[in-house]
Amino acid sequence: MKKPRVWRVTLLSLLIFSVSAAWVGAEATEGKWPGVDETVVEKYAKDQGREARTPLLDTDQGDLLLFLFLLAGAVGGFVAGYYWRVLINEKPLKMNKDPQRLT
Repeated sequence: MKKPRVWRVTLLSLLIFSVSAAWVGAEATEGKWPGVDETVVEKYAKDQGREARTPLLDTDQGDLLLFLFLLAGAVGGFVAGYYWRVLINEKPLKMNKDPQRLT
């Protein structure tokens, strides 16, 4: 009997995970369960006399959140590309093993 190949098991696991994540996500959008923000944070904020206000950067409107993720990815990609040689090819620097002398 042949053993299943690793890629088949991985693909099957990925398929099962994606289907279950979509199923759980669909249930979560029905509104049965309130989030932590609504149940805990808003309760204590109202107890302390602080009401909700609009955020400084409202990322719920338009594609601002997508743009911020794009910008962060571009900066991270630039930094990783700039230091690619140091990250991948070069060996780490060796520390000087001689004790330092105070003069």
